Amino acid sequence: MPHGKRQCRSWYQAVLPTSSSNFVPGNKVTLLQNGAAYFPAIEAAFDRAMHEIYLETYIFENDTTGNRIADALMRAALRGVNVYMLIDGYGSKDLPRSMLDRLRTVGVKTLTYRPKISPWTFRRKRLRRMHRKIVTVDWEIAFVGGINIIADQEKTGDIFYRYDYAVAVEGPLVSVIRLSAQRLWSMVAWNSFRRGTVRSRTIPVSTFAGGKMNAAFLVRDNFRHRRDIEAAYLRAIDQAKSEIILANAYFLPGHNFRHALNNAAGRGVRVVLLLQGKSDHLLQHYASQALYGNFLAAGIEIYEYHKSFLHAKVAVIDGHWATVGSSNIDPFSLLLSREANVVVDDEAFAEPLAQSLKKSMETDGRRILADNWIQQPAGLRFISWLSYGLLRLMMGISGYARENGRARNK
Repeated sequence: MPHGKRQCRSWYQAVLPTSSSNFVPGNKVTLLQNGAAYFPAIEAAFDRAMHEIYLETYIFENDTTGNRIADALMRAALRGVNVYMLIDGYGSKDLPRSMLDRLRTVGVKTLTYRPKISPWTFRRKRLRRMHRKIVTVDWEIAFVGGINIIADQEKTGDIFYRYDYAVAVEGPLVSVIRLSAQRLWSMVAWNSFRRGTVRSRTIPVSTFAGGKMNAAFLVRDNFRHRRDIEAAYLRAIDQAKSEIILANAYFLPGHNFRHALNNAAGRGVRVVLLLQGKSDHLLQHYASQALYGNFLAAGIEIYEYHKSFLHAKVAVIDGHWATVGSSNIDPFSLLLSREANVVVDDEAFAEPLAQSLKKSMETDGRRILADNWIQQPAGLRFISWLSYGLLRLMMGISGYARENGRARNK
């Protein structure tokens, strides 16, 4: 292979996310629960920034939190930090132009992923959103999780803050996350007539002293990483020996995922699902309930979280494998949207997450018992299966069914 091509391929491989079977050692990964921990952490990182900030978010809301984070980004830009903000055209469709103008005036570079939204089509192109929530600062620290830039940590009436998680990553994995953010920014910029394209430059040496955790960064996109996140879940579930705890906001797994969970329960693994009790998307909520009977019959425990809106997308398996990220276990996340998760193989990280989930189930969850579920009203059963059928029909119209069928045949 010619030397130039070899260099090009090496660089291209470097920007690709890691595989969960190829963990990067030497990291420190810190769990952040809810916006109360997440927003102060990213704001402090912005205020320490000296060179560069990337922020990707599905929702950027014009509220107290949105303005707080916008102010921190502007302070950094005014210090001469290169600030890149990427938002999704659907999730952030209500963000006023005045906020974007305010950010751009002081030098914050902003782009919108798929800004043109048509409410009259279910084509895959419209449904393919940028659902990632990523922050990187100065090659020193990265944040990945499910928390949007929105004031969801405040109590509204009798509804408490959204229940969610993110992680702060320090160590060599930061470079992988940062390069993924740069790559997506450059792709969107290129599609926007090259406005804001980032040119390659020398990366400063990290000052991080070192950690002991093995971690991987996984994405789902429509190119080389269509099934990476789902494959990591399935591999860990298939290898589980004692316990699987899975908390997910929008849970509508496909056949392979359901089969893997049922098989795990069948070989004696304790399988526990923490799902939404209060839902902001009723169709998906009732569609998920259509699957309860099958899971309960297999011996899987189901808890519904009722204190507030559950927005988490996390799992802990056998007390050492854990993942935190933006990917739901539903067709939108696993087969359409751009998602990002961090996987950590370390007991010191997994144990606190497992304990946090178990505490939430005990104090704020309601267990769904098989005997009670069988006796549910016929009307509720009908609504659940009708919702499931409608959602499958929507995905079929969008082209998901054909794409999913091709994927299963590979």
